[in-house]
Amino acid sequence: MRSGRKIIQEIPLYLMLFPAVVLVLIYSYAPMAGIVMAFQRVLPGKGLFGSPWIGLDNFKFVFQMPTILQVIWNTIFIAGLKAIAGVFVPVSVALMLNNVTNQSFKRTVQTVIYLPHFLSWIILAGILVEILSPSDGVVNHLLEWVGLKPVFFLGDDKIFPWTMVVTDVWKSFGFGTIIYLAALTDIDPTLYEAAVMDGATRGQQTWYITLPGISGTIIMLSTLSLGNILNAGFDQIFNLYSPLVYRTGDIIDTLVYRTGILNNQYGVATAVGLLKSVVSLVLIGIAYKLAAKFADYRLF
Repeated sequence: MRSGRKIIQEIPLYLMLFPAVVLVLIYSYAPMAGIVMAFQRVLPGKGLFGSPWIGLDNFKFVFQMPTILQVIWNTIFIAGLKAIAGVFVPVSVALMLNNVTNQSFKRTVQTVIYLPHFLSWIILAGILVEILSPSDGVVNHLLEWVGLKPVFFLGDDKIFPWTMVVTDVWKSFGFGTIIYLAALTDIDPTLYEAAVMDGATRGQQTWYITLPGISGTIIMLSTLSLGNILNAGFDQIFNLYSPLVYRTGDIIDTLVYRTGILNNQYGVATAVGLLKSVVSLVLIGIAYKLAAKFADYRLF
């Protein structure tokens, strides 16, 4: 009887959750039926289940592609640098803002650095193409002003990966800074008072009190980012790359797009995407175990 009353009382909550569940089923689970294309020679005219079955031939073709190892390396390299910078930069900025006593200035800086997070890569790509232009871009004008040569940020395959990392951090570090600032509020202020009484400098307070106080948050976010090591940022790179930088800028997601959409090799593209999903699932599981062990992060 008690369980029945509780269910009746929670009916409004279930009704509120129902649209979200339907959307997840339609857009996240129903499309998983398309995984069968990874094992087929897909013929659009015969439909999803009418195409001939070829087993693991698509996967063999993927590993025989001459650029596949370079693409995997590009993905890991770019995603890894983004993960490292995505922790270091927000933590550094949060520590600096935490020492600012002028609250108006602090709130203004927080707002300014947080704004790019709300802009899509479509908009930001148009802005970056203009300001990074080798002929008319503001950045290259500044480089010339200090006596340096113009740099083709989006056309030089040696510089392109680093450009992707820097621009991604610029877009997202404001959000991470807010998370770490929130973590800093949980540190007992009496610890700083005791440190001052003992003659600790500002640097010593940061090293022995502040960083240990937010170490759990740093470890948790760092380990969870391992699950995204194969997500180097399709939206960003797709809107900024060109054939000039395919050697170092082509990632798994852009390869899947060109193979499946532009070249109509749906089975091969699905095989690449499935491999990426399986590896990401394993990495997410490892990251969760690490987060549970080192940061006591658990879902249940």
